[in-house]
Amino acid sequence: MENKFLKLNPGREKSLLRRHVWIFSGAVADYPGEAAPGETVEVFDAKNNFLARAAYSPDSQLIARVWTFDRDEQIDEAFFARRIKAAVEYRHFLKLDDPKGGCRLINSEADGLPGLVVDRYAGVLVIQITSAGIEFHRDTIVKLLAEITGAASIYERSDVSVRAKEGLAERSGLLYGAQPPNPVIIEENGARFAVDVRHGQKSGFYFDQRCARAAVAAYADGRTVLNAFSYTGAFAVSALLAGAGHVINIDSSAPALKQAAHNLEMNKIKPERYENRTADVFTELRRLVEEGRRFDLVILDPPKFIESQKALVRGCRAYQDIARLGYRLLNPGGLLFNFSCSGLMTPELFQKITADAALDAGVRARLVRHLEQAPDHPVSLAVPEGFYLKGLVTRIDAE
Repeated sequence: MENKFLKLNPGREKSLLRRHVWIFSGAVADYPGEAAPGETVEVFDAKNNFLARAAYSPDSQLIARVWTFDRDEQIDEAFFARRIKAAVEYRHFLKLDDPKGGCRLINSEADGLPGLVVDRYAGVLVIQITSAGIEFHRDTIVKLLAEITGAASIYERSDVSVRAKEGLAERSGLLYGAQPPNPVIIEENGARFAVDVRHGQKSGFYFDQRCARAAVAAYADGRTVLNAFSYTGAFAVSALLAGAGHVINIDSSAPALKQAAHNLEMNKIKPERYENRTADVFTELRRLVEEGRRFDLVILDPPKFIESQKALVRGCRAYQDIARLGYRLLNPGGLLFNFSCSGLMTPELFQKITADAALDAGVRARLVRHLEQAPDHPVSLAVPEGFYLKGLVTRIDAE
């Protein structure tokens, strides 16, 4: 055996035999002697059988993330080139390689590069690194991304607190090419969006809601719409371009709503067809209920309410509270688009919470369809934890 290896406790190899890529510190019996954070180590079971090659992260409970289960595959520049090319080919298969558009180009474990997210905005790539292994190979990965994609700019947005779990400091800035325009303009389903890739939430835009925006557009014609937690107004643009009569956007961020106004103007939507309200969303929803306001379509796309198992009960109450308010704001025959981006929220639990909210609101609702993260945010069958975005479209009875 090489010096740089992990040896697992008896019975702790089962997840790796099913091709799950995470190794937690409690599974490890013996540690590598001289391995640096992010360096590649070999992983063996308690009987010294080879299992995988993985990136070592001594500062994290998630002590290693598997690169490959093939002992003949080396973790070198050619390895990263293969993984990046495969990710690019998959987005070509999805027909998401329009040079004026954008997509999630690399989605961490699902694309075989745990801890790496890459979003493409026209000719600009925005990367986020959240693992010691990707950090260790950052220069190689950036070079290959530039060569393989032909990007004009590569900008890093590793300004997220989760990096601390890997012993990494937050960081952002230009890595390759020219400074990206501010904003970057992309097109999606006939709409145009301005994206602040340097300071916006995530990498500036929510590509994971691509399919949900199309679903809203399919039902929006002639309807009045309330768009809660609206961010930069992508749902509003989609609804209004599809014929919605009027949209109210609500968000606590004034800069986000300023960007929403720009997006609406850029799509030549008349100002009288929308209103942007800067407010605490829970407070504003309650105020609208008290005023007796009603809408034909309500969108609830809140931030993650459940960050850990300890926050599960409190988060479930928050989801149920806003869904109850959403139902109370619907006209008869109205539609509720209700979302959770909390990975710890199961689809079954989310449906139960939504059903309880309808009961509390005194309405009878039918499930129209399920929604989930767009296919450029794939989930590895071996790593189901990658599935995080749940959406329900429900319709209350027409009276």
